[in-house]
Amino acid sequence: MDSKSLQLHTSQRQRPLSGANLLAWAAGVALCLTSLAAIAAEQGDAIKLLPRDVKLEYRGGLSQRILVERMHDESAVEDLTAQALGSPDWKLESSDEQVFRIEGDRLLPVRPGEAQLHLTSPLGRDQINVSVDPNGTAPEWQFGRHVLPVLSRAGCNMGACHGALAGKGGFKLSLRGYYPAGDFRAITQDARGRRIELASPKESLLLTKPSGTVPHKGGLRLPADSADYRLLTEWIRAGARGPTDGDAELLKIVVTPAIASLRPNSTQQLLVTAHYSDGGSDDVTRWAKFSSSNESVAGVSEQGVVTVEGFGEGAIVVWFSSQIVMARIVSPYDRPLDDRVWQEMPAANLVDRCVNDKLKQLRIEPSPRCSDETFVRRVYLDVTGRLPEPTAVTQFVADASVDKRSRLIDTLLSQDAYVDYWTHRWSDLLLVNGRRLRPAALNAYYGWIRSHVERNTPWDQFVREVVTAKGSSTVNGATNFYALHQDPESMSENVCQAFLGLSIGCAKCHNHPLEKWTNDEYYAMANFFARVKAKGWGGDARNGDGERTLIVANQGELVQPLRGRPQWPAPLDGTPLPDTFRGDRREYLADWLVSPEQNPYFSKAIVNRVWAAFHGKGIVNPVDDLRISNPASNERLLEELAQDLQNHAFDLKHLMRVILNSETYQRSSQPLAGNEQDEVNFSRYYARRLDAEILLDAIAQVTGVPSRFVEIGYDGSDVQKTDDYPVGTRALELHDSAIVSGFLDVFGRNARDITCECERSNTPSIVQALHLSNGDTINERLADPNSCVTATLTLAPDWRNVIRVAYLRTLSRQPTDSELEQLTAEIAGSDPSEQRAALEDLYWGLMSSREFLFNH
Repeated sequence: MDSKSLQLHTSQRQRPLSGANLLAWAAGVALCLTSLAAIAAEQGDAIKLLPRDVKLEYRGGLSQRILVERMHDESAVEDLTAQALGSPDWKLESSDEQVFRIEGDRLLPVRPGEAQLHLTSPLGRDQINVSVDPNGTAPEWQFGRHVLPVLSRAGCNMGACHGALAGKGGFKLSLRGYYPAGDFRAITQDARGRRIELASPKESLLLTKPSGTVPHKGGLRLPADSADYRLLTEWIRAGARGPTDGDAELLKIVVTPAIASLRPNSTQQLLVTAHYSDGGSDDVTRWAKFSSSNESVAGVSEQGVVTVEGFGEGAIVVWFSSQIVMARIVSPYDRPLDDRVWQEMPAANLVDRCVNDKLKQLRIEPSPRCSDETFVRRVYLDVTGRLPEPTAVTQFVADASVDKRSRLIDTLLSQDAYVDYWTHRWSDLLLVNGRRLRPAALNAYYGWIRSHVERNTPWDQFVREVVTAKGSSTVNGATNFYALHQDPESMSENVCQAFLGLSIGCAKCHNHPLEKWTNDEYYAMANFFARVKAKGWGGDARNGDGERTLIVANQGELVQPLRGRPQWPAPLDGTPLPDTFRGDRREYLADWLVSPEQNPYFSKAIVNRVWAAFHGKGIVNPVDDLRISNPASNERLLEELAQDLQNHAFDLKHLMRVILNSETYQRSSQPLAGNEQDEVNFSRYYARRLDAEILLDAIAQVTGVPSRFVEIGYDGSDVQKTDDYPVGTRALELHDSAIVSGFLDVFGRNARDITCECERSNTPSIVQALHLSNGDTINERLADPNSCVTATLTLAPDWRNVIRVAYLRTLSRQPTDSELEQLTAEIAGSDPSEQRAALEDLYWGLMSSREFLFNH
């Protein structure tokens, strides 16, 4: 590719006001101040108090912080809290100080009742309702609701401290407090109860260690003058009550503001409110954990203060008691863009509307449409995994029809090459692997996948057949999913990873540290598979016939190790299996799995995978990591594509057409001065190296010398011959990732050992460069008597036409005039005995260029 450097366009700075203008401006300050509220209203801005509904309860030291924000629609654009507290022109008042009073930015309860908090400022007025718990009592501190959050905030139950598998110093807590009953026992009963002193709370080891009163390897964690130290003291003094069935359950946490649009170097305080089943709520900001998903855009302190560092969009992830929420931070680029950029920006469908709106919000200029030559190569590779033939390129470029790109997309989606390519992709997902399956079962598995791709089976039906598969492994290929995953935990984890984009494995031992899934939810999900059994082949991939019959028993449960009893089956965030259900529990799970109403992950997961196949990266990255704490770069795009897929009965070809026909997909990969830093908003097509199999097939296609696949490699050094793949079989047509190929291994093919996109690697290496420059994959093929070079030299060559064909075969474009003239002179002017070497050098140079190695 022509990699011309692009100079950055610097935005013009505003001119300073002249003396006369400055005086005029100063004279109008008073008038401006009195009318600012009206101006803000015209612009859609307003001054608001947050959170909007405050409920206070009687607990010593607990209060509710408030924020004063300038809002535009639902987005906070400026944190004015410090100004509201420090300026005499701003007033915060309680309508009834007998109900609650104000201390700085905190509201404290006085007695039961309801009142209002009033804000008066030069920019406007606002008020919110404040209620105080009508019970009028001072409930004692609860272990799960208050004590555990203090320990978690201090880091006592983290993996590097007492939350480690073996604990620290003989004191073990559950990781991040996922097992309150066990933690209470460890604190109050283990070690003969010496960690708690009810008669003298401040002498309790639970306090003396983290406060530094006695030596503590973990250092100072809980200063003696802190509110959290007082909370633990009061809890112990009140009898150190443990968790009970009557304790309120945490329902959700809410972060305020949820969306903020800010400029670099500005700050924004976040507040976190926990809502409980008894109707109460607590300001838990001081106990929450904060992290940034994109430090280059915004960082966050331990206290929840966001500092905007640069331009773009990021998210602040908030964790409290196994609940996770996010606050989105938007920082538009500081560059002027002509309105015509947005007016002239084409929008073919919903993809472009969503992407263009995000680009406009961030002030990122999109790259223009790519050329026809670029498009035809790109879409051939993305849909079929093959290069277009030279005649296909020239005919497409010569076609003057306005709908030719759309027609080409439809043509490619109907070809056998499409079936081969997408069978290969789903075989990666479903781990079609000869190191773990015998040939007959493997071929049945591959054949089952291919038949569904060929019929364009709706994705929900495809997945349902996998999840509910029964019968012989050589007759019903889908049953081999369970040959690869032979225990309920593995079955559940891989269903979630493959079809929901969720990695729940960490919750097998404890509550998930990066997600909301609990240990109980993990075993409730896994118990759906407890009755899946098999008869026959035991799984040695080198011996036996591979015949395995999958059956479903009518009894059997998976024991939840923490509790010593089964966890009743329930989908993630779904309704538990009814007590009256009889039959295969997987049928109930499959109903939930593919239900748009009950399961928000299923449609998004497949949309994200297909999008990534065409764009090189997902709307969510990594592609199979759809956890809440890993936000989408464009949530609206993901939502609307998922909804559109549901509306079209999970037709994957429809989804592909929508993406491929969009202007977003058809943009040039050449960056502009306004989008060269954008890597996630799809302002241009992101060039990426061809996958190992596609690259090997492209080399075979260009040279005319096919690949040979004759051996299967098992774990260790065991190798067996195979005749399943005749000469001419493309790498994309291989059923088996265990086929021996040094090229495919070097270039990072998917080994299909685990359900994870990380199994495939496009990371460049020195070994790859050496393989292309000195290896036999290209050089020996070009020297082969049956290669394209030999075919060219058998006729009296027209060197200008030979060079054009070489460019079309490899790069799917005509050479530039300069390239054509220089190369013609070089080859035609060489000695006839050197012309073969010169032609080989030409093809070698083209096939080792970035333009050939990358889809762009």
